[in-house]
Amino acid sequence: MAEQRTTDQPEEQPRTVTIDGREYPLDQLSESARTQVNNLRVTDQEIQRLQQQLAIAQTARLAYANELKAELDKLNTTST
Repeated sequence: MAEQRTTDQPEEQPRTVTIDGREYPLDQLSESARTQVNNLRVTDQEIQRLQQQLAIAQTARLAYANELKAELDKLNTTST
């Protein structure tokens, strides 16, 4: 007897990874290649996290510079 799928169960697609515009099924990659794919994903996530941290630091730096400028402007207006 053949296995039947009901229409409410989506058919599973093989997971793939795209490298240099070419798709590769993950289940056909060597263990070493899958490890490197995972390393790339983890590294990309870390780069994204660091970019967010950098944006926060740059925003804070701008706020500090603006506050310093305002304080220096007060100093310049009181000394003239």
